[in-house]
Amino acid sequence: MSVPEIAIIGGGPSGLAFARLLEVNKIDYVVYERDATSKVEGQGGSLDIHGKTGQLVLKEAGLFDEFKKYARWDATKTLIQDKTGTTQLVFGEEQDSPEIDRASLRKILLESIPPSKIKWNHEVGSIEKFDSGEISINFKNGSSVKGFKLVVGADGAWSKARHLLTSAKPQYSGKHYLEAKISNSNPFHPTIAEKVGSGNLIAMGEAKQVSAQAQGDGSYRIYLGLTVAEDFATNGPVDLSKADGEAARSHFVTNADFFGTWGSPLKDIITNSEGAFRPWPLYHLPSEALSWTPVPGITVIGDAAHVSTPFVGEGVNCSMYDSLVLTSQIVERGLDQLGAAVEAYEKEMFERGKDLIERSNGSASLLFAQDAPKPLLDVLNASKRDV
Repeated sequence: MSVPEIAIIGGGPSGLAFARLLEVNKIDYVVYERDATSKVEGQGGSLDIHGKTGQLVLKEAGLFDEFKKYARWDATKTLIQDKTGTTQLVFGEEQDSPEIDRASLRKILLESIPPSKIKWNHEVGSIEKFDSGEISINFKNGSSVKGFKLVVGADGAWSKARHLLTSAKPQYSGKHYLEAKISNSNPFHPTIAEKVGSGNLIAMGEAKQVSAQAQGDGSYRIYLGLTVAEDFATNGPVDLSKADGEAARSHFVTNADFFGTWGSPLKDIITNSEGAFRPWPLYHLPSEALSWTPVPGITVIGDAAHVSTPFVGEGVNCSMYDSLVLTSQIVERGLDQLGAAVEAYEKEMFERGKDLIERSNGSASLLFAQDAPKPLLDVLNASKRDV
């Protein structure tokens, strides 16, 4: 049985954007996605889509009008507060980086691709390259497939494709986020809505953070940022296993090692958040790893190529832009010159990916400083003077 020219591993933003761009350019492909169906609840929070990268991809994909139906240009404002809950800076109101819920972005991309092009419930177990040069994708359901001209790993930080290009693995950043929510029915909702509105709040100090992010349905995602060991969620001093999360909340707002000395307005956000905390340890590839020699028949895009910490807000934009660069190189050179197309894409991607990783790690040192937000404010004020 013949297979399409290109296989895409993963149905996240970069993989689906790449699929859509191939569709527009009439290049055959198939997407293998681990989820059983498209209906997955609670996928991520909100993403800011930048004009020169993420929005450009959506325009090239013919999806910008659909994007505008979900995009929230009124959600770009960010409040920076100190640990007392005092606002030190408000910025972002004029930025061309509207927010969109991750689930809405996925819906737009999925609906632009023929259903037959996506193979659900195909979680990859391994990807191997034979001496013949052929690449086999082996799924956990016991099936395998090969014969593609190009396999593109868009399968995230723990990519099963990346090992064919580099031995580098993501490194723990020293930072964790713990995610909770405040729903529309929560009695505290009017209070946080008055404070945060349709945008974002980030309070910082003592190498910690409390953040609130408005969602498209009016609810809020709450994030506690911590500088802790990698195994904090399983072996830390706080029990995160309880479904209601109440024991963890009590510990966080009463213990000085966490948020016990923080201002009441911020502790109220923690206390009134709902449900168990979802741990999100933050990883990044070492930037020097983005320098491998091209391998025929395989490449990676998105987090599989350059996973970074989220501290400059460009991860999804850089990932989606990968899809545009790779598609453009394939269209320019043709399917008979896929090797040259991949080499040109990777050369361009290496520089963007390194820059993203290094800037994000640099931002972490500001956002999680002991005396934050002072270092961040110093940098921002200095940049204003230089303008």
